[in-house]
Amino acid sequence: MNRTLGIIFALLLAFSATGAELDRNVFSLLDLNRKGLEKVKALYQEGKETEAAGALLNYFRERKGIIHPDVNLEKVSLTKTEQKWADEALAHKFFAHKGYQPSYWYGDDINWAYWPVKDNELRWQLHRHKWFVPLGKAYWLTKDEKYFLAWQEQYLDWISKNPLATDAPKGSAEEENVRFAWRPLEVSHRLQEQIEQLLYFIGSDNFTPEFLTSFLVNYHRHADRIIHNYSEKGNHLLFEAQRLYYAGTFFPEFKESETWKKSAVEVLNRESQAQVFDDGVQYELDLHYHVASINIFSKALRMAAANHSTADFPAEYISRINRMITALYNLSFPDYTRPLFGDAKKSGKAEMIGNYQEWAKIFPEEKMIAWLASEGKKGATPAYLSHAFPDGGFFTFRNSWNSDATVMVVKAGPPAYWHNQPDNGTFELWINGRNFFPDAGSYVYAGDEEVMKLRNWFRQTAVHNTLTLDRRDLVQTNSQTLLWKTGTDTEILVTENRSYENLSHRRSLFFVDKKFFVIVDEAFGTDQGNVAIHYQLCEGKMKLNLKEHTAATRFNDGNNLFLKSFSPDPVVMAEQEGWVSYEYRQRAPRKAFSFSTEKRGDQPVRFITVIYPVKNRSEEPRIEFNVNQQGFSSNGLNLDISVNGRSYRLAYQLPESSKK
Repeated sequence: MNRTLGIIFALLLAFSATGAELDRNVFSLLDLNRKGLEKVKALYQEGKETEAAGALLNYFRERKGIIHPDVNLEKVSLTKTEQKWADEALAHKFFAHKGYQPSYWYGDDINWAYWPVKDNELRWQLHRHKWFVPLGKAYWLTKDEKYFLAWQEQYLDWISKNPLATDAPKGSAEEENVRFAWRPLEVSHRLQEQIEQLLYFIGSDNFTPEFLTSFLVNYHRHADRIIHNYSEKGNHLLFEAQRLYYAGTFFPEFKESETWKKSAVEVLNRESQAQVFDDGVQYELDLHYHVASINIFSKALRMAAANHSTADFPAEYISRINRMITALYNLSFPDYTRPLFGDAKKSGKAEMIGNYQEWAKIFPEEKMIAWLASEGKKGATPAYLSHAFPDGGFFTFRNSWNSDATVMVVKAGPPAYWHNQPDNGTFELWINGRNFFPDAGSYVYAGDEEVMKLRNWFRQTAVHNTLTLDRRDLVQTNSQTLLWKTGTDTEILVTENRSYENLSHRRSLFFVDKKFFVIVDEAFGTDQGNVAIHYQLCEGKMKLNLKEHTAATRFNDGNNLFLKSFSPDPVVMAEQEGWVSYEYRQRAPRKAFSFSTEKRGDQPVRFITVIYPVKNRSEEPRIEFNVNQQGFSSNGLNLDISVNGRSYRLAYQLPESSKK
């Protein structure tokens, strides 16, 4: 007998007859005085606990009036991927993480501590049970009891093998398992998805009253774990509060449901202001988690609206969501992707359109949200193009909202948290459908020494489009905006970061004629050593001319880029190792290079880089600079550049408030 049939046979034998045992604790957790639970209460008071559990099951099967805004049982769909997860789960091959495929087999006798690669995410995310909802959908659509029986077996097996042992000896296997199985983020994920599982499975003939009592007691344990063990800060805290709000709203039968809701509302309202700058940027400065935070705040609001509790969230809470969406589309490219700053991952267009469609329901009056939700068929784009978010330290140079636009997004902001990287001054540049300078991404999160080595490579400052001293990571990420000037033929951004103890990096970016860019980098202070600016190009064929200090793409579609660097100092151009990671544990090689010089004494060192779009792969524009020290001062620039015979003056004088 093959493994799958053997497991199914075991499931049928073990559970179709016996199921779970009655957990009498459930009756003390429920408000039996609640309308609709009269029969449950009466039977319980008569000592007929099994019959009371049966009445409780009938109650939940017939319950009306509680709406789950994310589940429509009349329009359940199962993707091919979800079907694969469900079918593999029958054989205990569990989908834990997208970065680890195919799924691992966790044994006939499930080993919930199996850790084939010492990546913490693989161990944590196993306990999110991502295949349980696909099992539910598969059951709902087919009514094939094998899916229910598999879910029930795995659900009960998980409970029995993953007790919440808060008093486990330090350093013991039990303590380690609690660290992974009962981390509040994973608990909150299960808390949210178990609601969906109940909706899909509760009609099964094999769903017994006894199993319902085990389910509800386990669910209550999850909610109690969160409310007493919130994460300190960040997106984890937001996820936990939003999902606790779901629990309190969907299960008003629990005595503590209002306490859960009140706690969740307090956290969400407080953190919407603590974690979101006034300009709408989420404070981790990672646009992947920025989107996640929008959805967290929005999901709580949708749950409240569906169940007539919108008053739980004040107008300022809703306004902050709107500002976050405004920040997002300003910092995104016309193909709906966004920079990979920090630990961000590449998003799909369909996914983002779906997000905008959901957000349009909350903000139907917002024309740009409607425009994005409809792919330009409705709504309208903003009247402005380039835009700044100074609190979060993001700036966008833009010449159009259309697909042939030129868009540069610059990151130069305040200190942030775990998902941020030491990359102040970096940028991504998107021209006519191609991202020419994608950020490195993150590749992996955390784990053993080998995993951390991989993570730290992608985090290092030298693999971003910014400046380093002796290739060391920045010791401070707290950029100051000295100048932001738009609405003219040449738009200007000047930022400054004290990157090292005694070395500051000033970056001046000029968007010339809404077409090309000139970047002036200055390093000044008493620190000495090798100062370099680094550039990371996209994948594809490139030509580097180390002697001439140029780099050029070689695409055949009429969309190319030419880069040339100048300096008043003796500079060496060198190729570097280059990688880009768009998805977890996926990476691709790409060209990377640096321009470096030795800084000796207190004299500043300077680099001037021109980034110019060209059509033909062999085209090299004639670029000339008269580079001398007289064009620089501590309070401004005054430089002349010539491109293909046309002259431009690049100049600014810093406002008095910016002068040092």
